[in-house]
Amino acid sequence: MTHRPEYIAGVTIHARRGTIRNAFRYGVDYVLIDMEASARTPMLFSRNRFNLTSVHDRDHGGPLKEGRGTSWARDVLAAEGLCDPHVQILLLTQPRFLGYSFNPVSFWLAMQGAALVAVIAEVSTPFGDRHSYLCHLPEFAPITRDSRIDRPKSLHVSPFQEVAGRYEFSFDIQPETIDITILYRNGAEGVVATLSGNRSRLTSFRLVKAGLRRPLGALRTTILIHWQALRLKLKGAKYRKRPSPPNNEVT
Repeated sequence: MTHRPEYIAGVTIHARRGTIRNAFRYGVDYVLIDMEASARTPMLFSRNRFNLTSVHDRDHGGPLKEGRGTSWARDVLAAEGLCDPHVQILLLTQPRFLGYSFNPVSFWLAMQGAALVAVIAEVSTPFGDRHSYLCHLPEFAPITRDSRIDRPKSLHVSPFQEVAGRYEFSFDIQPETIDITILYRNGAEGVVATLSGNRSRLTSFRLVKAGLRRPLGALRTTILIHWQALRLKLKGAKYRKRPSPPNNEVT
């Protein structure tokens, strides 16, 4: 099955619950691509070479800057029993902007026909760490908007949160829209994070429009992360030193 590259004009919402509350809502720009396909891409988007926007295999699927792309995702799924070569794997990610790359979270979507059967949430941190969470139902049954998938938190993501508690993932992947929610619970503390947006064809016009509305792309994401960290510090949130990352790549 071929998949034309798509653009998602998304919105992300983060709401911190507990003793110190904080919330924000930002527009974000994602692409949805099949990294195994050789589909034609617009002039301002490239695979594995410099452009205004681009996606590089080495940025995804494995350690930061040492990724193996989709072959890594297939190995992760095969280790859990999903070995069907006809399963299509799509990557939902923020593209590089003028060569700069940082993605707090990207998603590998495993599609069996029109059904979503697995997701690998690939989490990266400003500290240079990466860990992924494999989400699927028993026997890789289709994941619907009502499905809830629970995983323990394994990676130090925010210096204002402990490496404790659990994530609850929900995915609603429709032909026209994408809606993802990650609920983090740790006793009375927690965070609700969402990503939602409309799916459309990836074009140079849409990339230019996105660049005018949200300049700097992934670099803007990094700046906003540090801005929100400063806000939390000023509100009195406790800063925690970075512990060693987990030895395993995937939870």
